[in-house]
Amino acid sequence: MNAGQLIREAFRSLFANKLRSLLTILGIVIGVASVIAMVSLGRGVQGSLNSQFAGMGSSLLNVMPMPNPTIPNPQPLTLGDIEALSNPYNVSAVSGVAASLSQAGLAGYGSRESSVTIFGVTANYTTMNGYKLIEGRFLSEEDVLGQGTVAVLGSQTARKLFDRQRGIVGEVIRLQGQPYRVVGVLETRGSATFGLSAGDGSILVPLSTAQTRLLPQPVRDQVAQIDVLISHPDALDEATEQIKQVLRVRHETPVGVEDFYVFAPKQLLDSLNQMTNVLTIFLGGVAAISLLVGGIGIMNIMLVSVTERTREIGLRKALGASRRDILLQFLAESIVLSLVGGLLGILAGWLIGIGINMVAQSSGSDLTITMNFSAVLLATAFSSAIGIFFGFYPANRAANLTPVEALRSE
Repeated sequence: MNAGQLIREAFRSLFANKLRSLLTILGIVIGVASVIAMVSLGRGVQGSLNSQFAGMGSSLLNVMPMPNPTIPNPQPLTLGDIEALSNPYNVSAVSGVAASLSQAGLAGYGSRESSVTIFGVTANYTTMNGYKLIEGRFLSEEDVLGQGTVAVLGSQTARKLFDRQRGIVGEVIRLQGQPYRVVGVLETRGSATFGLSAGDGSILVPLSTAQTRLLPQPVRDQVAQIDVLISHPDALDEATEQIKQVLRVRHETPVGVEDFYVFAPKQLLDSLNQMTNVLTIFLGGVAAISLLVGGIGIMNIMLVSVTERTREIGLRKALGASRRDILLQFLAESIVLSLVGGLLGILAGWLIGIGINMVAQSSGSDLTITMNFSAVLLATAFSSAIGIFFGFYPANRAANLTPVEALRSE
């Protein structure tokens, strides 16, 4: 009996008990769909994290003030700190230093208003953090030195205020009730990464303008965050220690005590990726249990089928069918069950991914689930292996029946 005949005979036998076969296939469908959905979800979360950190670069360090109860008079980060960190004699691998401060605010245009995060930034902030423009320009040194009332809008803010992202340059908006002229619109970047950088719902203004005009209590030279760009990712650890040493001296903190924190987004991203990998493997393993249950269902139904078709097996053997023919026949049926279940499971997993994407988009999340080829391959191979493994015992049992015993059964 060739492969084509085996497959046709397998489908004929399975169609003879449609409901039973369908319920058996359902166990494999659920298992395969669960594996694909869980692995794809894990990869989607990982991709979302990577996209949020992508613009920040792999060579960036963020310096932020850190309240420390052991220090009686903690010092804020200042423009003097920026100047000290910009000196290559202090931080050997420094490539650029930018600063920012932020606060929640209200932006308006005409009758429209929107809650936004206002970032006061230095002129090099956007280029160091990898921002790109849809139109217009970034903030300039002249804007910062002259405390210019100009603004660069995030893409989401532009849509909320103008219902568009182009043709906005030159328009005048209100920030905290004060007029600001729009000079640029940023490309879509995603949500702000843990508040470390401006997201799509933000507005950028010159740092000096934010310090003197937008803060509830104006400050002279204080900043909320300093971004230090390092020339090479391999120098991050060395640069971190150099930054700490410079700021300890400037802030006159005791040895081993700091009123600031140096944060490396790349290190956090690496840790998060490791966590999501472990979570993905765990979720895939849990989902694979349902595949195992589906395999047990295949074995159960095949054992029932062998019992029901004992006389058929005896008749086939009496007419000259070999042990190998009977073995392959029942093995083919179990493999067909698992493969059909696997294909339907792939389709179900894909539909689940679409559903998750729709829910994520409606909630404003940038999570995107895509069909993971390795998960599809793994689930399909696993379902096929289950068909062979759990189908072998019933098939072997059928093949070992003697014609006389089989024909005598009721």
